[in-house]
Amino acid sequence: MTTTPSEDVDVVLPCLNEAEALPWVLERIPTGWRALVVDNGSTDGSPEVARAYGATVVHEPRRGFGAACHAGLTAATADVVCFCDGDASLDPALLVPFVREIRGGEADLVLGRRRPRGRHAWPAHARAGNVVLARILRRRTGLRLHDLGPLRAARREPLLALGLTDRRSGYPLQMVVRAADAGWRITEHDVPYLPRTGASKVTGTWRGTWQAVRDMSRVLGEPPAPQGGTLR
Repeated sequence: MTTTPSEDVDVVLPCLNEAEALPWVLERIPTGWRALVVDNGSTDGSPEVARAYGATVVHEPRRGFGAACHAGLTAATADVVCFCDGDASLDPALLVPFVREIRGGEADLVLGRRRPRGRHAWPAHARAGNVVLARILRRRTGLRLHDLGPLRAARREPLLALGLTDRRSGYPLQMVVRAADAGWRITEHDVPYLPRTGASKVTGTWRGTWQAVRDMSRVLGEPPAPQGGTLR
């Protein structure tokens, strides 16, 4: 694990058959932070690998990216909660300045804008879908964001108060939309996006990408949520 001053931070890592990638990811968790690996039905020994590298394993039998993320959020106990994919496409050590920004009161939600490293890091169809959704998001919220990536940080209690309901691919987008509706200060920073280890469950195929776009389009069609997650 990387070295940084110990802080009360939990990192939620949704996981479905990521045994090959987990060692690299978990070794990059900053010292003093807790890794919560949310197993979403793995058959490759991912939970055992996670425990061997010091992570806390949470089991979520209901399939879906949002189901895994929310199970991690509800299992978290730290003041600040981060999210990161468990496929080695993103370095959790990059979350250190995100947490610093949250703790310093500069932002309420910090997002990572993925910048692909290598031709195969982000398939063209997935990137195109992300661009379209980002434009729709701007019209819906006024936020000039460029990405809906999974690397992010916020305080746990306000996140829970947002009342997130999506349990599929729309979860990350719903978090941003409801945070914007609640008046959160949302910032975005460039982060390197690496070729993932293993096959993608979502963006690796046109079908997976289309399903993700459908999930997110449904979220964008929701009326503004009650202001339960308002911070100020």
